[in-house]
Order: sequence, then structure tokens, then C-alpha cells
Amino acid sequence: MGYLAWTAATGGLLLLMSLSYGWISRVPVPVFGLYLLVGICCGPWVLDILHIDIIAHAPLISRITEIAMAASLFITGLKIRLPLTSPYWKMGLRLALPGMILTIGGIMLASHYLIHLSWSLSLALAAILAPTDPVLASLVAINDARDDDQLRIALSSEAGLNDGTALPFLILALVWHKAGGAISADAWLEWFSIDLVWSLIGGLVIGFILGRLIGLLATRSRHAQGEVAPSDFVALSLICLSFSLAMAVSASGFLAAFAAGVGLRSAEVSVQKRHPDKKEDDNLPAEMQVNPHLRHALEERNPIKSVGLVIGDALSFGDTVERLLAAVLVIVLGVTLAQHWNAAALLLALLIFVVIRPLAVFIISWRSGTSMLHRASLGWLGIRGIGSLNYIAFAWVHGLSGASVNLMTDTAITIVTLSVLVHGITVTPLLKFRRKKESA
Repeated sequence: MGYLAWTAATGGLLLLMSLSYGWISRVPVPVFGLYLLVGICCGPWVLDILHIDIIAHAPLISRITEIAMAASLFITGLKIRLPLTSPYWKMGLRLALPGMILTIGGIMLASHYLIHLSWSLSLALAAILAPTDPVLASLVAINDARDDDQLRIALSSEAGLNDGTALPFLILALVWHKAGGAISADAWLEWFSIDLVWSLIGGLVIGFILGRLIGLLATRSRHAQGEVAPSDFVALSLICLSFSLAMAVSASGFLAAFAAGVGLRSAEVSVQKRHPDKKEDDNLPAEMQVNPHLRHALEERNPIKSVGLVIGDALSFGDTVERLLAAVLVIVLGVTLAQHWNAAALLLALLIFVVIRPLAVFIISWRSGTSMLHRASLGWLGIRGIGSLNYIAFAWVHGLSGASVNLMTDTAITIVTLSVLVHGITVTPLLKFRRKKESA
């Protein structure tokens, strides 16, 4: 197929998915599962018209997945309209920190004894597979800033935080593997101080400050000028600045992007508190107090309307970029599966989905005051996806290679593919069952 044929095929696929979304939402396979099936059909197993190996293009895949994840993490943070002191953050923090460590430990042990990987590569595989994905978790993530569902908030905050908390363990695995044995005391100190502590704290602080500062500056500037033109570039600038600045000082770019979204939302809340509108409910997010399609016909222009346009444009822009990049990457995952399918990974996938992740969640949520159904739902709804692809590419870009690394890669890609399908198919029935039980 030539350039024009591929362009037409892409346009046709996008049109078909858009026009048939109502029907697609009624079938058990989610939209990203359908993109995955499209990739599999285009790959060597079926039509054999596409040959893409993400390992052969690891540097490119690494960059594209970084962009997709940064955009998704920013939007995830922007949708969480909670003060930092809210108890709703607690479960997300438990899942992203102690829950992440327990999950990594469980996968590491299972990988070493089931697949016979070295301890360092077992840790690498565990770090790749442990974090849940912010991009493909749209079915279980917060719908909008008014959403106060504890399950969605916990999963959204976990997905926003755990990519930053898992990466240090992948870096540790790379150091361990290259050392060929014991890690020196200096290497341990550098990893703990820079790659772990500073990476986490620095990323969160840099992102939050940038998000809040740029949000307040954009609101004040647009209100002073009476400007109502689209402000998509505010979101793009925040994603780029937070990620690049954090990475430039060896902090977590993913955490910075997430925190930038939280910081921008914090700016919106701050503007509402400083300029209360008696005509509107103060608890109603600013973007819902203004119609972006009628921005030039606003009868009243005030700071709340200005920040509402900024937030609304940021959400719209980020959502479009996120869905477009996610569709491309999931199709690529389907195509590359033919080169990396590993049936031996099925048992490990079963252990991760049914035992390791749920057990870690049950341990960290002990005496949390939540129901067994809530904890079981948290344990099951841990979809893997674009983040794991980024970590696979990261490992190859930073020097991992060889037969054992190929086995690790094949195992990871197989399990990620299974997660996209299995978790995606079961999300809607589980959520319906949960709503039915809670309303009974």
C-alpha cells in the first residue's frame, strides 16, 4: 500500500469508529480493544500488510509514548478537583506507593521462578508491568471535575502517580543488570537520592508550581485583555514545560505533567474563591459555567469565565491528543504482537491479574473503611498499556539486550495485550454490578 492508500485507510478507520461509536459502546470489546484487533488483523498473523517491531524502533516508540503519557497524565490531574488535604487522595497514594512496591515484589518473585529470568531482569519486568495505565483507563477514570466516585478517584490518582513511582525501580534494575552482580554503595546512594527521592519530590513540586502559576497568569492576562479566543496552547505549553523542565533536572517528567494538571485545577479553584459568583454554584467547575462554543457572545466577562475557558480548552485539547496517540499506539501494539507473542506468559498474566495485584490492594487497603466489593474492584481494575510500552522502549534505549531481554520483552508485550483485552472487556460489567449492589 502506498502513501495515499494508507492515508485513505486511516481516514476510513477514524470515520468508521466515529460514526459507529454508539454501537461500539454496546459491544463487550472496548474501543481500544477494537484498535488492538485492527492492529492484529493488519499484522503478520492475518492480512500481513504491516510489519512493525517496537524494539527495532525503540527510540521513536519511547518518544511517542512519552508524549501520549504526558498529555494523558496532565488531563488526569486536571480532572481531579480536590484539595490536596482531601482524604480521597489517600487511597491513590496507598496504591501508587506501598501498593506499587508490593506489586513489583510479587511480579519479581513470580518472574524469577516461573520464567527463570535473572533477579535484575525480573525486577525490570516487574517495574514494566506494575503501574496501571493513565491512557487506556478512560472507562474507570474520572469523567469530569464533578465526579466524586471514590473508586474512580482512587484509580485516577493511582494512574497519575504510579508511572513516576515505578520508573525508579526500572532504573535500579538497569543498574543492577549492568553491574553484573552486587551494586556498589555509591550506586545505591545515587539511585536512592536522585532517581527515587528527588525524582518523585522534584517532579511533583515543579509540575504543581508551574501549573498553578501559569493558570493564574493566563487567567489574569486573558481577563485583562478581554480575550476569549481558544487557549489550547496553554495546555500544550504546560505539558511541554513541566515535562522538559523536570527531566532537565533529573526529576520525573511524568509526575510533573500530572502535577501540572493538578496545579492548573488548583488555580481554577483559587480564582473561584477570590471572585465568588452569586449567580453560580461555587462548587460547579468554572469550565461548566461557560459555553466555549459561544465564547464571543459572553454577556459577562469575569475571572471565573476566563479561567473556565482556559480549563475547558485544555481539557478539549488534551483529550483529543490523548485519544489520537493512544489509538495509534494500540494499533502498533497489535501489529507487533506477532513478533513477540509468548504463550508461556499466560500463567504469569493470570497470577498478576488474579493474585498479585488484588492481594497487594487488599493489604494496603486493610482497615481503610471501604467495602470488600470496593477493594476487589480496585484490585481487578489495573489495566496495563501505553506506560508499559514506554518502559519497554526505555529499557532497550538504555542498553538492555540479549536473549533474556528478548524473553522479558515478549512476556511484557503479551501481558500488556492481554490486559487491554481482558480488563477492557470486564470493566463495564463490573461497574454495572457495583452500581447495582451499591443501590440495593
